[in-house]
Amino acid sequence: MSSLERLAELDAVRRLRQRDVTLFSDDVDQRIPIMQRLGWTDLADKAPGRLPLLTGLAETLVAEGATDLLLLGMGGSSLAPLVMSRVIGEAPGFPRLHVLDTTSPVHVNALLESLHREHTYVIVASKSGTTIEPLTLYAIVQDWLMAEGLTRAEAGRRCIVITDPGSPLEKLRQRDLMRMTLTAPVTVGGRYSALSMFGLAPGALIGIHLPSVIQRAAAMEQACDAPLDHNPAALLASWMADSWQAGKDKLTFVASERYRPLGLWIEQLVAESLGKDGRGIVPVIENRRPERARYGTDRAIVVTRFHDDELLAAWSRRMAETHPVFELVVTDVFDLGAEFVRWEHAVALTGVLLGVNPFDEPSVAEAKTATNTILEGGQATVPPATLDLDGTWVTYAGGLAPKLSPRNRVEALGASLASTREGDYIALLVYAPDDDERLAPLRAACDTVADATGRAVCLELGPRYLHSTGQLHKGGADNGVFLIVTARDRVDVAVPGKRYTLGMLHRAQAEGDLVTLDRHGRRVARFDLPTSDADALAAFAEDLAAAARLRTGGAGPTFR
Repeated sequence: MSSLERLAELDAVRRLRQRDVTLFSDDVDQRIPIMQRLGWTDLADKAPGRLPLLTGLAETLVAEGATDLLLLGMGGSSLAPLVMSRVIGEAPGFPRLHVLDTTSPVHVNALLESLHREHTYVIVASKSGTTIEPLTLYAIVQDWLMAEGLTRAEAGRRCIVITDPGSPLEKLRQRDLMRMTLTAPVTVGGRYSALSMFGLAPGALIGIHLPSVIQRAAAMEQACDAPLDHNPAALLASWMADSWQAGKDKLTFVASERYRPLGLWIEQLVAESLGKDGRGIVPVIENRRPERARYGTDRAIVVTRFHDDELLAAWSRRMAETHPVFELVVTDVFDLGAEFVRWEHAVALTGVLLGVNPFDEPSVAEAKTATNTILEGGQATVPPATLDLDGTWVTYAGGLAPKLSPRNRVEALGASLASTREGDYIALLVYAPDDDERLAPLRAACDTVADATGRAVCLELGPRYLHSTGQLHKGGADNGVFLIVTARDRVDVAVPGKRYTLGMLHRAQAEGDLVTLDRHGRRVARFDLPTSDADALAAFAEDLAAAARLRTGGAGPTFR
């Protein structure tokens, strides 16, 4: 029976629209938590009612002279606004959006130094109101705002909160006299919240024409209620599930250049929703020009292209001769709203087909616990032996721990790559500033590794990935090899009111993920560099590429 036939047999589309929790689980204990996560199915229909408030707020901030909008968030609270700003862009005369979803002291220092205090406004976004990253960053930014004589009330006037009603963050807003709270429905989980206040408010404040986005989204909501043969979400879900069943579990996202940032949001939605119970679909973002990419037989390819992108259309037709290809054709940047809706419905239905609950994230919480243990001075687990290879500290753990004793960094990387098996993927988990100069050599090295080994290779930034693909890494199938890259940077930032610094949090998050991956028996190695500056990361990238070439004698494997 095909996946589309299974959806028909289950009457899945109607039951999803009616928020029937029994569609997702027979376990009575899971039904209440699932019901509390099904409020996203009509967000586009309700969104126009939120526009007057947001339009008025945007006009007020512009009148007050706002030039920069600093969004402090993580995962579902920040990725939709980040993608909207990169795909659609800020309107002239409105603030520029800066998404701060990192705990890298180097990145935070550089960003704050580039902003003008007197024209910067802040959004603190957290559904639960307890997420450690935005709360820590808020403490730092509040101190920064007050550094030149602003009172607590004056600094608070620059800050807006987005959270669930009654959350600890809402109580903090009251204490610190922050400007206002924009609440999101409590029945909407973070990664399904693109069309709630978490996505709409930052979009409005940077001048995105939300009526156009919402109009496309509402039309897609209606389409997702259509019969299966014409239902865009059901067709995508059944294709993903059929591909997964056939062993093609590396969902590769290829897009026209303007739409490439959408991959970040899709990556979180797919990985965190479906990566659990020992199964999952691995999202892979393709950043190269597609004609340069070569894919193994475990790939399923989603192409998102503009209707007039003839080069990508021709490439898509060629790839369809050897790989499953699902093509999404968009008219303009405002179709982004429709894609948010399509993918949310499709991933929920894919969860039904894979037999997983798409609305929880148990392994994300596990990594948070390990991080908190380390920050409190405890030890989450006994650390494996660490090697010092010319200043790079290498730690093997989990499935890589027993038998590796390399003499240099190339050998250490080569040993990690050698542990891959047919159908594996490699994830480079990098705790470094999010800037192109530092990351470009690593992206190029990942392409070299992919071509040399035939494996899908993902480059993820920490701690961002902990709230997205981190769930898949630990809860999905044991088909990943993980290379955690950290650095012993001397730059640090004090966190007002806390015993830990930002640098301590940054390292604790990497170490917490290492010990959690180890606990799950995953194949993981950590490479702790002396610094995260551009030269150090470029040298590491060269060694990674060299290790990949040595594994194949300089020539890559045969591809179809």
